[in-house]
Amino acid sequence: MINRIKNIGSLVLISLSIVCCSNAQTSVSKNDKKTVINQVIITGAEQTAKYLPLLEGKRVGMLVNPTSIIQKTSLVDSLVKRGVKIVKIFGPEHGFRGNASAGAEVNDTIDATTGIPVISLYGRKSKPSKADLESVDIMVFDIQDVGVRFYTYINILRNLMEACAENNKELIILDRPNPNGFYIDGPILDMKLRSGIGQFPIPILHGVTIGEFAQMINGEGWMADEVKCKIKIIAMQNYSHNKPYTLPVPPSPNLNTQQSILLYPSLCLFEGTILSQGRGTYFPFTVLGSPALKGKYTFSFTPVSIKGMSETPLHQNQECFGLDLRKYDTDEFRKTKQLNLKWLIELYTAYPDKAKFFDYTQSNQMGNFDKLAGTVQLREQIVAGIPEAEIRKSWEPGLNQYKEMRKKYLLYE
Repeated sequence: MINRIKNIGSLVLISLSIVCCSNAQTSVSKNDKKTVINQVIITGAEQTAKYLPLLEGKRVGMLVNPTSIIQKTSLVDSLVKRGVKIVKIFGPEHGFRGNASAGAEVNDTIDATTGIPVISLYGRKSKPSKADLESVDIMVFDIQDVGVRFYTYINILRNLMEACAENNKELIILDRPNPNGFYIDGPILDMKLRSGIGQFPIPILHGVTIGEFAQMINGEGWMADEVKCKIKIIAMQNYSHNKPYTLPVPPSPNLNTQQSILLYPSLCLFEGTILSQGRGTYFPFTVLGSPALKGKYTFSFTPVSIKGMSETPLHQNQECFGLDLRKYDTDEFRKTKQLNLKWLIELYTAYPDKAKFFDYTQSNQMGNFDKLAGTVQLREQIVAGIPEAEIRKSWEPGLNQYKEMRKKYLLYE
């Protein structure tokens, strides 16, 4: 499904960028500006005429997942039908076909549909090895991101770029929209807290597409030994950062609605707390709650084990009381250009045993709050009762510096 967009009067640059493995500055070729009012977004993958000639006669490797589509067809299946010689598929978290639960180790396998070997980059290793790439002439990356630092696909992009640079392989990146690309917010990651859910000195909402982020990785020296990867970006047409975009395919099992995707930047912080974000329901990342909040809120939900989504959710089989955000007007994020801190402050204030609120060891969560926030300061500010405006002011120096740096890598208005 391609999205038709209303009431946007911004401009877009239709770009095709090539970044070489050298110490030179990233260069971006720019076409004439075109008005994008009511024009459909054409993703990189859909522009086959721009990249099929680059794959002709070559052994192709692909890092893809269920979001890698042309219209409604898997990119891999589509390219195989076009005669492209795909010799290896690399799969991230949840696997190439999206059959693995969040956080579950994914094993190497053979794709049942195409017979192509699938190498997992979410399990025993997170980066293609030299042996993995020996039979590959050129790599293709096409994965839908959601524009948030702790969403791990940007980590896998960097790992792939690093492997390609080390093994002298060119990488083609098929760019896709950032559904949260209309704002930049949150504290910059303190690199002392670097982890699997935060590996770059960027804010929670980074405001760039995958293609732009790849240029940033190269330009800022974020790979081992500051190597540079030779990348060719197939840029989108009719896209701007302010243009709304509804994802045609859920980017992961627990981001299964547009509402959850837009709430995710604010609600994922609760994975470092004792509160459930709705994992173990069919509406994850749209609700918040805990059994301990009974009597303080009337809305409730009960997490259960759901195969392929959350098999051992926090507060499993316990009634949780809290906030129902399924009908929250997410246009507020577009108006304010800010993630929501009020819910965090409100629920911390309401929680009866505050010493346990940020204790992720009791919550069986994926990461602690400081790593998700990217700083110890936010937790300390919440505990100290610092007003939201003052908290946000403490982010401003880092955000201003990041925004200035980001300008160098933009492909779109």
